[in-house]
Amino acid sequence: MSKNTYQMNRRTMLKAAGISLALPWMESLAGPRTKSPPRRFCSIYFPYGVSLPKQDGEYGQWNWFPKGSGRDFTFNKSLEVLEPFRDQVTVLGGLSHPKVRRIGGHDSGDTFLTGEELSLGATGLRNSISLDQFMAHTHRLGARTRFSSLVLSSDGGVGMPTRANTLSYSHNGQPIPSFNRPAIVFERLFGLKGDSVEAQRKGLTRTGSHLDLLLEEAKSLHRKLGKVDQGKLDQYLTSVREIEQDVERSAQWLNVPRPKVNAEGLSLDADNETPGKLIHTMLDLIALAFQTDSTRFVTYQLASMHGAISIANKFPTLLGFKKDAHGLAHGAGKGAGAENRGKWDRYQAECLAYLMKRLSEFEEGDGSVLDNTCIFYGSSNSKTHNNTNYPLILAGGKNMGYQHGQYLRFDNDVPLSNLFVTIQQQMGVKAESFADSTGQLDGLIV
Repeated sequence: MSKNTYQMNRRTMLKAAGISLALPWMESLAGPRTKSPPRRFCSIYFPYGVSLPKQDGEYGQWNWFPKGSGRDFTFNKSLEVLEPFRDQVTVLGGLSHPKVRRIGGHDSGDTFLTGEELSLGATGLRNSISLDQFMAHTHRLGARTRFSSLVLSSDGGVGMPTRANTLSYSHNGQPIPSFNRPAIVFERLFGLKGDSVEAQRKGLTRTGSHLDLLLEEAKSLHRKLGKVDQGKLDQYLTSVREIEQDVERSAQWLNVPRPKVNAEGLSLDADNETPGKLIHTMLDLIALAFQTDSTRFVTYQLASMHGAISIANKFPTLLGFKKDAHGLAHGAGKGAGAENRGKWDRYQAECLAYLMKRLSEFEEGDGSVLDNTCIFYGSSNSKTHNNTNYPLILAGGKNMGYQHGQYLRFDNDVPLSNLFVTIQQQMGVKAESFADSTGQLDGLIV
């Protein structure tokens, strides 16, 4: 096969795979079947719950949940920063994952997007696939962009079971490593500093060859192992095959120019000693990733459940709050501690408002990128150690059929996974279930 023929076939394959959508979505470039902007999903998580003093008590104004219900509600101080986006948010109360209610309070972060009780198997604690990965891969909604998903956190990597540094899990329940350095995320998305395309291609070819050898050696080793060790090896090889798929995907995209963006104003050197800049820069990168259609699925863990070991545990102290994140959570039920924790809740809500504002500034179709993006924000605790009544917000997605401007409360018998069914359906796919769901979540859809 000649070089020119190879390049022609490569371009044809990329076009057939829909990779021309790497550019920001533009109606004039969309085909007759793609006149609508793409739909997107973002989940932002924070640990240790929220401030929940009695609504009629001295510190009731710092209760995270609003006063009232339905459309007749008033934000308390913790969420009042969302008032400008009132018609773009729905506050959800009473929901949780039933399987997770009985496990340790600090163990629940791993299950936020999976709804699965961590179970002990031959290869260790087992989780299941997270909602973002289920939509991106099982439904193949992530197949048309350069990156099927973007996994972010303040701590980076995967952490450890029950104290993970990621919200995203693969189809076999393995944690997907997260990125926590803005410069690396920017380089990954927009590649303004990397090697030449030819050098990258050679590197991917070498990686692919090494993986082939590894898989071949594993076949021989597999026959010599006992059942338990075979299971462990199979789990490991599944991860290797997923890397192999990522390599193949990267190779397919090499000939497609990355989007050009203006890096002015981005604090790409921000780190864990400058948490304000770090968090806002990560939010800026999420907005740019969506605006350029580099991906349609993002998860961002503001902090893990890893207590004092978590990099992000010191963020409140560095930002001028009275204690670290873990300390604020444990002091939330003691007098003025409710106010101290409430002020940190408000800071985190300000971060959500910042992302919504950024997405609303990007025009798209008849609205904005925010109108085509569903944001799922919240925690897997109500108070620290309590795995019921998660504090949750669904935001954005006006053009996806969500009716916002509400505070909806649900009974204990309604699983959070019902919301995950609704989210899938509003992303445009047929979905009847997820985890332990019993149907859709009522009251959200026009």
